[in-house]
Amino acid sequence: MFNANSKTDPARPSTWKKYKKGMCDGCWSGCCTLPVEASVNDLIRLGLASKDEAAMSLKPIAKRLIKDRIIQKFDAKSQLFVLAQRAGRDCIYLHEKTRLCTVYEKRPSVCRGFPTELGPKPGYCPERRK
Repeated sequence: MFNANSKTDPARPSTWKKYKKGMCDGCWSGCCTLPVEASVNDLIRLGLASKDEAAMSLKPIAKRLIKDRIIQKFDAKSQLFVLAQRAGRDCIYLHEKTRLCTVYEKRPSVCRGFPTELGPKPGYCPERRK
């Protein structure tokens, strides 16, 4: 959740800092409080769907993952899934205590490209120290 004493706010990219290598070290993982869009290929990499399922229709996959509370919605037009978030807006794959990604090696493409290539403000980060 946003700390009023902090200068960066994940919901307001205008407050973000220019990204520099090493910013992730000791960060509180503000990027993991943003909605995470995942493609079907991301879901396959995460082990949440099979290639055979994906070749048929994405709607049954979405229905199952919504029921299992792994995704919060599916946009049929863009064919993107939005990962579920816990009450504090944290991604379901963010460890509550360590604030590290529990699926880092399998993480979605948007996470792999954030903040340098992808995100609301490429090249900028909602970095805040723990």
